Amino acid sequence: MTLRPSLFALALCSTAAVTTTAAQAEVPNVVTDIAPIQSLAALVMGDLGAPVALMRQGASPHDYALRPSDAEALQSADLVLWTGPELAPWLAEMVGKVAPEAVSVPLAELDGAVELPFREGATFEKHVHGEEGHDDHADHDDHDAHDDHADDDHADDDHADHDHADDDHAGESHDPHSWLDPMNGRIWLGEIATQLAALDPDNAETYRANATAAQAQLDEMIQTISTEMMPLQDMNFIVFHDAYQYFENRFGLSAAGAISLGDATAPSPARIREIQDEIKAQNVTCVFSEPQFSAALVETVLDGTSAKSAVIDPLGVEITPGAGFYGDLIKEVAAAFASCAAE
Repeated sequence: MTLRPSLFALALCSTAAVTTTAAQAEVPNVVTDIAPIQSLAALVMGDLGAPVALMRQGASPHDYALRPSDAEALQSADLVLWTGPELAPWLAEMVGKVAPEAVSVPLAELDGAVELPFREGATFEKHVHGEEGHDDHADHDDHDAHDDHADDDHADDDHADHDHADDDHAGESHDPHSWLDPMNGRIWLGEIATQLAALDPDNAETYRANATAAQAQLDEMIQTISTEMMPLQDMNFIVFHDAYQYFENRFGLSAAGAISLGDATAPSPARIREIQDEIKAQNVTCVFSEPQFSAALVETVLDGTSAKSAVIDPLGVEITPGAGFYGDLIKEVAAAFASCAAE
């Protein structure tokens, strides 16, 4: 990758560390659902405070059970920043019960954020990505510059002809993995600053300055990854579970299918056979596994095919949590695609 993750983390941390004389006690207690959101909050808070992530690294957020220490952190929260009810449907009720006075912000539902529908079935139609919407992001300004993505062409993708037999997302309208579009992360930084400024007016200027600095770093990263992903747009690949649609949509990639559903439900034998047939029919070159799930299932899918495997992780299990986490995660996902294409 052109910009090393460690350097990216240092750049973000340095821009976020705006000095202040405010007392620590005046800073809101911030709780997030997962490490990527914790990282965005940490960038905005800088040296003023340390947001807490409820979910342990590597745990699936779809059916997570809070520990007593998690419930304690949530109970003391002034601001709860979470992806949304489609990722963690249990969290909305938990916030209402444990932290009813806290400001609760489901980030995926913000105006201007890209939301994509679930892709149904084991295999996906190949998308034709235009040049617009993927490479000209460096001059965006907080919320207003993102309104043109609200009606993104991909939001109405034609999946109506797919088999619904494996679809158990009844009542869920959108793919929840929206943090993997860094343009969403950019929007969320601005919203986090707005919410913190409302709760802590004395430090409002610091929050906004930190968010602006982090957005500039994301702009640079998006441009870099857009250039790096351009030669990969014709790559045929299968993912372990359908968690990467937002990254694909942003950078012009397109998965041929997913072994498991978007919530990582175990696939049926029929689905595995369909994936194996797709690998052969589409000349799939790479099948991605994930560190949280059994590699044996990927080996089963690869049996009898010439495709190779690589590891990719939508939650960044091996990345150290903190302000630099979000940028490192997006770059690590990009590096996984690039390495598989290069092998």
